[in-house]
Amino acid sequence: MGGNDADGYYCTICGGVPPDRITTKQVLIDGKATGIDHLDWIFSEVKKLGTENDSRLAEEILIRVQQFNYVPTKKKAEYAAGLLAAYKESLAKNE
Repeated sequence: MGGNDADGYYCTICGGVPPDRITTKQVLIDGKATGIDHLDWIFSEVKKLGTENDSRLAEEILIRVQQFNYVPTKKKAEYAAGLLAAYKESLAKNE
């Protein structure tokens, strides 16, 4: 791996993102695998809120997802549902 914090890191072989620096995870949105960047960070931040209200969780997750990812306006409800399901699955795995 080449690079540094100022200029970013890259694979010295192909020039792409090094595997240990990839932050994109797949989530099922409306039945389709969709890449969501910074998903682990988003889920950890939402968990800190300490709420169990599904509509608030979905809203908070979506707010954070939109900071790093494009969410089509017409698909917000589908994204919210898919992300909430992924969040709950993540919580169940980590218990």
